[in-house]
Amino acid sequence: MKMFQKLRNKVSIVTGSARGIGAAAAIALAKEGSHIVLVDLLDCKHTKQQINEVNPEVEVLSFSIDIREREQVVNVVNQTVEHFKRVDVVVNNAGTCSRLDLEHMTDEMWFRDIDTNLRGTFLFCQAAIYPHMKKQGFGKLINISSISGIMGGPLSGNKGENGDDGRSGPAYAASKGGVIAMTKWIAKEVGELGINCNSIAPGPIETAITQGMNYQLNQAIKRMGNPEDIADAVVYLASADYVTGEVIKVCGGAAIG
Repeated sequence: MKMFQKLRNKVSIVTGSARGIGAAAAIALAKEGSHIVLVDLLDCKHTKQQINEVNPEVEVLSFSIDIREREQVVNVVNQTVEHFKRVDVVVNNAGTCSRLDLEHMTDEMWFRDIDTNLRGTFLFCQAAIYPHMKKQGFGKLINISSISGIMGGPLSGNKGENGDDGRSGPAYAASKGGVIAMTKWIAKEVGELGINCNSIAPGPIETAITQGMNYQLNQAIKRMGNPEDIADAVVYLASADYVTGEVIKVCGGAAIG
């Protein structure tokens, strides 16, 4: 069975991999034979244990960093290459989501979402491409955005007090829209280097970010998504060679245009 693993002996960095979408993506990539580098502020011990169970043949490294800090990001990428001699896939998943509406949005919440979701993605893309993926002539960048970056935050039945709109706020939507635009820009820049850059835009997914939210689910598939739904798309993009600059909506039809 292992002969069919699509990503055997590749090396994948996954941010925000302690839980949720990041953990599911890391496990799915490991099933396909990729060595995994886990990155999160939180402890990734549980994800590492799950990877060891599904594929004990792959090697797992783990780093606890703030992805908003350039030096820490560069250090992770450099240590990955020093250890494995390459980096093939980067999944930029780590993120924050404020739910304050426009009237009550603070500078602190605005910059938290922008810096984590957009700057963190920028830093990892830059550090992985230059010089490592460029030198290899190969690489897959997969940036997790959101349908909020396409259509604004999906409506929720959780309108609260003090500006808590119950849905992802304007800072989150702006940061994820920026991730989408940056993904397309990078794809045009690095395609001739043998590097693919794509984005996945999840809809309502059952994670810590959406816990307690009551989404209206006015969509074709009448259920919340799960992290494994996104992980399937991650594996596809990590192994697809003739796809770049795309935004794959994994949202149950919530963002059908």
